[in-house]
Parts: sequence; structure tokens; C-alpha cells
Amino acid sequence: MKFFLSSLSLATLLVLPNGSNAFTLFPNQPSVNTRGTPLFMKVGVFFGTSTGNTEECAEKIAEKLGAEGPFDVDDGDSIVETFRKYDALVVGTPTWNTGADTERSGTGWDELYYGSMEGLDLGDKKVAVFGLGDSVSYSENYADAAGELHDIFESLGCKMHGYVSTEGYLHDDSKAIRGGDKFCGLLLDMVNQEELTDERIDNWIAQLGSEGFLEGEGDAVQDAVVIEAAAVMPDTPPTTGTMENLEQLDENSSLLDQSIASHDTGFKPHTNTITGKTMWTSVDGTKCFITEGTSATATRQSTTFSA
Repeated sequence: MKFFLSSLSLATLLVLPNGSNAFTLFPNQPSVNTRGTPLFMKVGVFFGTSTGNTEECAEKIAEKLGAEGPFDVDDGDSIVETFRKYDALVVGTPTWNTGADTERSGTGWDELYYGSMEGLDLGDKKVAVFGLGDSVSYSENYADAAGELHDIFESLGCKMHGYVSTEGYLHDDSKAIRGGDKFCGLLLDMVNQEELTDERIDNWIAQLGSEGFLEGEGDAVQDAVVIEAAAVMPDTPPTTGTMENLEQLDENSSLLDQSIASHDTGFKPHTNTITGKTMWTSVDGTKCFITEGTSATATRQSTTFSA
């Protein structure tokens, strides 16, 4: 008996909700967080806030990412140790000390920057920044604090992700601009463009996925899938229970392939030109899968297991 599992099917199996009939390939691994996009890395969301707007946006981001948190940095110096628990960090701040050279957020971040975070070694952690501000009343200093937040983490050795085009915003200038036409992260205006917040968050999360922010380094995740999948094929003749599980897996794989094939227009491609991979996200933001190549040349590689 042979079972054919496409790499696309394996990726899609990961997004099935808990309680489905899917055969679990990773019995010893944490289950996928089904709040949002499935994560291959452990991601934590952190924020500082004064009025609650940044916290509200942090909650949306954490939910849509399926990340842990969000954690309020005002909870004290111990928050710095919490950074170490995650492979990737999403960090957010408002701007209250408008025009200041340093300590621009007016939140707990200001104390951490020049206190317990000084000299902190965060290795090569991936970090994405988001910031809130008023792009009309403070158009010359829109979300300045996001720039300081970005620079602090970059100085600690982090790999920065999630730069966003300045197009479509109402500002005149900002200390969060990098390279002339990019913000150093996702900027949100809950005063003048609140109606764009959800769309901007959705687009940003899709962008992070295409940048490899949610993946392990190199092909580690893909290799792990192959190794773990092979592990379910014993050298000794399979038991009746094992055969039933494999048959269920094969059936689920076929059904998932058919489902994706019949709903191709429901997935949006996000190609990473550096890795050569394309991440496909569903319209509602609850499912995704990754293929090799661009959206036009994406390939579906198959692996054959014999029993």
C-alpha cells in the first residue's frame, strides 16, 4: 500500500482546527494556535500604552497572528526576561513625548530602553514594530516613538521585519521613516484613519508571513515535517490502528488538496523574492500554506511512503 502526501497537503493539515479528524503528525509537539495564522516560531506580542489604543491594536495583532500575549511592558523589569522566551517579537508603542529625541513613547518602554534593556543580548531574534500616532494634529512627528523602538531593538542585534510603505498616510514627516519611503513598521492612526486599522493589520500580517517572519531558519521547518512524517512509518509491520490512521491521513490529504484546488481564488499569494517561497493566505486570514516558487510557478512536490 502506498500513501501520497504532497508538501502542500502537509502544510494545510497544520491549519485544521482542534477537534477535527486529522491524524496528528506531531504527537510530541505543541498544537497549532488556532486563533489565527499558524505559527512555525514562538512569537510574543508586547506593547506600551497610555489610553488603551495601543493595547487594543496589540490584542488584534496577537489574535490574528495566533501569537502569545499581548504583554504590557509597564508590568516591570521582568518583562525583559520574557523577551528571551520567544523566537520572534512583535512590539508596539504610542507617541506622547512628541518631538523628543529620546523616550518618546510616554510608556514603560522609556524606562526599559535606558535601564534593563541596555546591553541586553537578544541574539538574532526577529522583531517587527508597530506604532500609533495622530497623523493630522502631529503631522510633523507622526508616530515618532516607533522609530526609537525600532532602533533600540536593532541595536541589540535583532533582525527587523515588517517595513511598510508611507503611501496612504496623512503625515508630513516622522522619525519612524527609513530609506525615504518606508515606515520602520506598521503605523496606525486610530484618530483620523481608524477605519483602515483592521485592513492594515491584515495586510501587515500577510507581509510578515511572506518575509519568513513566522518560519524557522532555512528549511528547518520543512525538514522537520519530513522527519516526523517518516517517523510514523515503523520498520515492523503496522498494526491495525496504525493502518487506520494512515488511511485517514491519506483521505484527509486528498480532501484538502481538492478543497484548495476548488478555492484557488480564495487564497492570496505573497511571494518572498529572497527565499523563493510563496505564502498563500485565505481571504478571512484564518488559513495559509506555503509553496516553492512564485505564484505563477508554484510547485507541489510529493513524497511517497510505502507500507
